[in-house]
Amino acid sequence: MKKLTLLSFLLCLLVGTKSNAQYAIKNLEGYTPQMGALVSMMDDLKARVTRQVKDLDQDGTDFLLDDQANRLGALILHLAATEKYYQEATFYDEKLDEVDDEEWLTALRLGDKAREELQGKPMSYYMDKWDEVRAKTKEVLKTKDDDWLLQLRDNAPGSAEYNYYWAWYHVMEHQANHMGQIALVKKRMSEE
Repeated sequence: MKKLTLLSFLLCLLVGTKSNAQYAIKNLEGYTPQMGALVSMMDDLKARVTRQVKDLDQDGTDFLLDDQANRLGALILHLAATEKYYQEATFYDEKLDEVDDEEWLTALRLGDKAREELQGKPMSYYMDKWDEVRAKTKEVLKTKDDDWLLQLRDNAPGSAEYNYYWAWYHVMEHQANHMGQIALVKKRMSEE
């Protein structure tokens, strides 16, 4: 009998109980159990970020808290670029900086160049980019299984070993981190 991972255990608790919970991590059709839970969690985070930014006008999309901050549109493109980076690393064993696409690199790195260039487009532009990246993520993850998630790799920053599960967990962790940043910027934006 295989050991249950923490995620599998939690999934069994959530799916196996008859609670009236409003939210649940679900097995998704077409995915293996852990992969479905992973995609369910990623989609939940993306939906929560989307709710925070979807109705922003151009001023809100381009709002800059200070000269070291990032615009909200740029942050959404940064989330898409980070997910694209992990697609390249985990699906194709490549690095984004080997891809000759300056837009993705600018969004991934943020900083002065992003503050200058990533503005003037509606929030829907940035969300559409993220939707395209997410669609590709989900398409490829459907072809992978739970064993793939546990495969160890050694091409992480600093040459540390990691598995694909950690990589995609990190994508979620990154989204959650920026979700908090977006909430802070929106609060400050409403105060000004």
